[in-house]
Amino acid sequence: MMSTELLSNSQLPVSPFSYYDKVMAKETINGVPVSDDPIEAWADEAERGLAVEQLRKRGRRPLAAGPSEVVPVRMDATLLAGLAARADRDHISRSEAIRAAVRAWLDATA
Repeated sequence: MMSTELLSNSQLPVSPFSYYDKVMAKETINGVPVSDDPIEAWADEAERGLAVEQLRKRGRRPLAAGPSEVVPVRMDATLLAGLAARADRDHISRSEAIRAAVRAWLDATA
């Protein structure tokens, strides 16, 4: 059964954020705790403006000069197993194998 007693002022945290600050707000980078000092320095740097050429590129590398589009494809278990086996044998990803197959199909019909 849940208690319906109210907390007295002496039982309340000093700050509504004190629990969060002590327990929840442990920022980490790769599992290593980071203090507020470097975080504030990074925020100050970002507010001053970052040079685009200095930023690390993120995400997948482009396939071509322009943006790519994701095209979902349904396959039965047999076709998918064959695709996975061929991709493994050729040491490429399933996506690379599908692109190679589509290119070969387009070249054959040209």
